[in-house]
Amino acid sequence: MQTGLRFQAATLKEFVRTLLGYAGSEPEEAQRVADHLVSANLAGHDSHGVGMIPSYIRSLAQGHLQLNQHATVVKDAGAVVTLQGNRAFGQVAAHEAMELGIEKARQYGLAAVALHNSHHIGRIGYWAEQCAAAGFISIHFVNVVGDPMVAPFGGKDSRFGTNPLCVVFPRKHGAPLLLDYATSAIAFGKTRVAWHKGVPVPEGCLIDHQGQPTTDPGVMHVPPLGALLTFAGHKGYALAAMCEILGGALSGGQTTHQASLQESVDAIFNCMTTVILNPELFDAPDMHQQAEAFIDWVKQSPHDPNEPIQVPGEWEAHNRATRLAQGIPLDESSWNAICEAALAAGMPDSELQQFRSRLA
Repeated sequence: MQTGLRFQAATLKEFVRTLLGYAGSEPEEAQRVADHLVSANLAGHDSHGVGMIPSYIRSLAQGHLQLNQHATVVKDAGAVVTLQGNRAFGQVAAHEAMELGIEKARQYGLAAVALHNSHHIGRIGYWAEQCAAAGFISIHFVNVVGDPMVAPFGGKDSRFGTNPLCVVFPRKHGAPLLLDYATSAIAFGKTRVAWHKGVPVPEGCLIDHQGQPTTDPGVMHVPPLGALLTFAGHKGYALAAMCEILGGALSGGQTTHQASLQESVDAIFNCMTTVILNPELFDAPDMHQQAEAFIDWVKQSPHDPNEPIQVPGEWEAHNRATRLAQGIPLDESSWNAICEAALAAGMPDSELQQFRSRLA
């Protein structure tokens, strides 16, 4: 059920930063995680925004998430580098991995960066935008280790994670072209948002514990658990499988199988293999003109005037502008869960109430 709650980004960031400080994060870590989560909400990806905080606090309490840790290089082969995430906040480990990858791409013209054993790295498009801001193309293959939520094509139970794929192309003017999606029909976090709101998900996204189609998001949150389906049937499944191998195995991490299963749904660990390219080193002097010509051509297709044709990344850019102006919407159930997590993290109730009066 929609409640009409809206939150200003700056105040919400301050709240998250303060909450994580009480949990034990050092200021820089708290700021980096807060920036990432609120940025996901601004982009319209509420599944990867501040609604993740209750899960993070539970993961910390269970001993999975490790605060104030950093990624460390385990092998540097020049243009190819492998990093260990040390179960750190993924918003920290992935940022450090991308920083190193960008530095390598500047040096060599291209780079491959592998990160494994990182806690949840959040919205992958954020890392692609980091690369695009530096002027680079990037391609990201990601898996979720030992946390099966998605059924293989033709299967009736979950066998692997939502395994995102992300690609970015920087434009000279305007937001970059950004492809960023889970290989499941919808992200797991979107079932959480729908469950909190009390609304169904679209058909073709879920099966229940008996392998039967359903639109009830509760099958992903209340036992006996069901499973997500891949998008586009066998095509999404094949892409998910390649993300599992390239993201999990090639990164030096793990793929999902019996021996790697996690003991808790809040133990969210990602592996990510990223290829970063300097587009200026290609013999393509008309590259940007050709890209814009294609975009203009596509947008000229006849369409409903109330539903303009968008290219990858425009949806996020539109959401960002709208939510910066109008505030970030959040359902009451999700907000209450976040407030409970704040208390669990050690925030005094009096301080929480002050934030609630400022935010809600």
